[in-house]
Amino acid sequence: MRPKIYLFGDSITEGSFTDGGWGDPLANHFSRTADVVLRGYSGYNTRSALMVKEKAFPPSESGGAPLAVTVFFGANDASLPDRYAAFLHVPLDEYKQNLIAIVAFLKKKMRPEIYLFGDSITEGSFTNGGWGASLANHFSRTADVVLRGYSGYNTRWALMVKEKVLPPAESGGAPLAVTVFFGANDASLPDRYSAFQHVPLDEYKQNLVAIVAFLKKQWASTRIILITPPPIDEAARILAREYRHPYVPNPSGLPERTNEVAGRYAKECVAAAAECGVAVIDIWEKMQKLPNWEKTYLSDGLHLTPNGNKVVFEEVIAQLKDQKISPDNLPPDLPLFSQIDPNDPVKSFQNL
Repeated sequence: MRPKIYLFGDSITEGSFTDGGWGDPLANHFSRTADVVLRGYSGYNTRSALMVKEKAFPPSESGGAPLAVTVFFGANDASLPDRYAAFLHVPLDEYKQNLIAIVAFLKKKMRPEIYLFGDSITEGSFTNGGWGASLANHFSRTADVVLRGYSGYNTRWALMVKEKVLPPAESGGAPLAVTVFFGANDASLPDRYSAFQHVPLDEYKQNLVAIVAFLKKQWASTRIILITPPPIDEAARILAREYRHPYVPNPSGLPERTNEVAGRYAKECVAAAAECGVAVIDIWEKMQKLPNWEKTYLSDGLHLTPNGNKVVFEEVIAQLKDQKISPDNLPPDLPLFSQIDPNDPVKSFQNL
């Protein structure tokens, strides 16, 4: 399993997965090497952080120690004791001692998780405006969104690495949900320059069925959502091939994917979901119902623009909500700032 980097702090940390936030590019920077896990709590000071630390982090026996933890508190501690935010104030000497105590403690975790398993469209989902970053922000106080995106991968390769990239069943609680977003590479044409990524249509479907069977065997309660490959703008794929550092010769000058073939793979993804009894998002069909989809939702004829990412994000949260997974249905792991009594802040942390 990947190492984890925890971000522990106040509202500046809680909001770090909004568009342009500092947590968002950090997760993208480590998208293939480490999980960036959000532990931001709006309005918290070091006193409240110290009281909730055991709940905010995993117990040491649950697995390996985090690779790193950022501790970003002080903005609320520094509230003036004679102004309207006095209940947030922590005296300077106590602030320092609280930080020392937090640093001495750090080792633990407890929130439920949502895994994103897919190819480059998943790997890049934590870029600015990405659907994964938006999902992490959406669940910022209730669930951890864990990235498992692998650029260039197809379902054949995903099936080969599934035990390595997803946690064993005995490692702890089942994830709330897993998105499985493969097909764009499987649909590469077998006689064009990306032929090595091609997976035949019938094998693609059986690979998806096998991935779902593996997930169900691991975690019977986990909700699984398949996502079809997106539509293809063939003209843009030729331009992308010419101008974005091609890595394989393309003597034919033809696109390595076509929209018609991508549509066949999308239909097989929908069929696999029906066979397995799991949810599916048909992005191939949904995007093409939108005006000017080629340029509005695709950046290079395949990958997503911010608008395209927004479509995927909205479809994913709608599917999760249909399955009773939403911030409204998940309790915050720790009291919200609005729930803290300004006259007796400590009381809010005594019965966690």
